[in-house]
Amino acid sequence: MRVALPHHLGKDEVRRRLKARTGDVASYIPGGMAQVDASWPDEDTLALGITAMGQFVGAKVAVEETQMVVEIDLPPQLGFVRGVIEQGVRQSGMKLLK
Repeated sequence: MRVALPHHLGKDEVRRRLKARTGDVASYIPGGMAQVDASWPDEDTLALGITAMGQFVGAKVAVEETQMVVEIDLPPQLGFVRGVIEQGVRQSGMKLLK
């Protein structure tokens, strides 16, 4: 699943804001019971491992000059909530950039 979030901040500012707010990612996942492991394998990629409700979801956020691209490895058993997850990513992603 791929969600592109356009911005006008530039790569450096998006990277700065994401690094400052990486610890807030778990608070944007409904239910309040998620564990999020985050790392920066390179300066423009935030890798996330999210465990919630017994499910593991891997994701990465690519920082680009005019957009932030979130790619989520959604397990087949969560496919029925794809729309809800996409909407949540859009809302939460924009909050992380504010």
